[in-house]
Amino acid sequence: MKKIPERKADTSMEKDKNKMENKKLTELLEHLEYELVQGTLDREIPAVVYDSRKVVPGCLFLCIGGANFDGHDFAAQVAEQGAGVLVVQKDVELPENVDVTVVKVADTRYAMAFISAAWFGHPAEKLKVIGITGTKGKTTTTYLVKSILENAGYKVGLVGTIEVIIGDEHIHANNTTPESYLLQEYFARMVEAGLDTVVMEVSSQALMLHRTQGFVFDYGIFTNLEPDHIGPNEHASFEEYAACKGMLFKQCRLGIANVDDEHFDMVLAGHTCDLETIGFSDRADYRASDMELIGRPGYLGVKYHVSGKIDMDVEIDVPGRFSVYNSLVAIAVCEHFKVSQEDLKAALKVVKTKGRIEMIKVSDDFILMIDYAHNAMSLESLLTTLKEYHPKRLVCVFGCGGNRSKLRRYEMGEVSGKLSDFTIITSDNPRYEDPQAIIDDIKVGMAKTKGKYVEISDRKEAIRYVIEHGQKGDVIVLAGKGHEDYQEIKGVKYPMDERVLIREILAEDAAKGNGRKIDGIRQCDRRYFP
Repeated sequence: MKKIPERKADTSMEKDKNKMENKKLTELLEHLEYELVQGTLDREIPAVVYDSRKVVPGCLFLCIGGANFDGHDFAAQVAEQGAGVLVVQKDVELPENVDVTVVKVADTRYAMAFISAAWFGHPAEKLKVIGITGTKGKTTTTYLVKSILENAGYKVGLVGTIEVIIGDEHIHANNTTPESYLLQEYFARMVEAGLDTVVMEVSSQALMLHRTQGFVFDYGIFTNLEPDHIGPNEHASFEEYAACKGMLFKQCRLGIANVDDEHFDMVLAGHTCDLETIGFSDRADYRASDMELIGRPGYLGVKYHVSGKIDMDVEIDVPGRFSVYNSLVAIAVCEHFKVSQEDLKAALKVVKTKGRIEMIKVSDDFILMIDYAHNAMSLESLLTTLKEYHPKRLVCVFGCGGNRSKLRRYEMGEVSGKLSDFTIITSDNPRYEDPQAIIDDIKVGMAKTKGKYVEISDRKEAIRYVIEHGQKGDVIVLAGKGHEDYQEIKGVKYPMDERVLIREILAEDAAKGNGRKIDGIRQCDRRYFP
């Protein structure tokens, strides 16, 4: 297998730092409460740094604590390297012979957000900023909003789980919401590129770690809340998780929230923004009704009517009730941008999100889709949604990641066993584990059900199997990888995009030239496929 080259961090703006004007320390600290521990505030700052490997003479260095490191441990080192200012939240020991200013704050991550905003000239003030939070739906909804606004003539950037988009530039994302410094840098580049709007995913982790401080969102969106991201290095409890989601609504001008969600009141408690609601409830400002599932050969979708602050019929080429909620959010946001109903309808009909119920056309006989569902909760939601369309068979192909909780494997096996008519257990990202050991754990969950399954460790061969054995009326789901374009084995990432695998399989089977064909797919012996 060919190794994926290491993705280098985007440095286009880093290269221009020398061209950026120095800023006064007092300007960078303007919106913060702080204590001057030593030195002088009368300093010109040539750079803001939070990585000890990037220290330059005179820079402001932020001592940030992380899961595996603490910047305070490098305070003496960076002072000796010539840092002009240290921003700390706890006491540090420094050599006596260094000329360095020490500023103490309550939380250096919080301070970094405001300092970064000031360093880049408060770019968010020059953009309309839309932030979307929730357990599910963030990624899909960001692309929905971006597509609709662009169709209406706005110039829109995006910050999300899959990528950052600045004009024609697509930057690989490492986090759903980047560190505050990088986020502000992206905002600055968007302004420089002539964009007027940015839509971004806002994770609970980002809110908890203050990555989105230093500016005010014009619109804050709440999609839904379910137990997730609770555990070591995440949230201590569901209550904390909900509270972190709610922080967005103390940092935005207008909130748009799903009033149908059972945790609506918990998340919105203490909000300081104006508020609009979406949902099926009579309480909703944008109210959905008359929902109808649409299923025909090669197509799954949904249509409904929305009333309240707007009155129109909607059809979406994405299945399920949750698609109604995602589109309602997009409609509510775009209504504030004065998007016409014609533009709304047209955009909602065609928008697609990579790896989120992404249908890949291979046959008129059955539906094949790729989805990022990679835990029990998301898989259950997806399979339950698809069962509502009454397929002849619901077939699920999935694996689980290595060096992760075994509980996830048991749970996903049980979910697929209960809801799928047939399961193909395969490999995901085994990381440092034996793929077969992971499969064996999944089978523990399957054993609690009467679900039928086969195991095919090689993911490409698993996909080939379901394509070659697909039957008329089937809905086949490739779950877990979604937008990912790699497979991680023994710490190395190898190229593996399921879209590419499907194209290869179709080409290889067509080249064999044996058997009856359906859209280039060889119809194989079905003896081992119930």
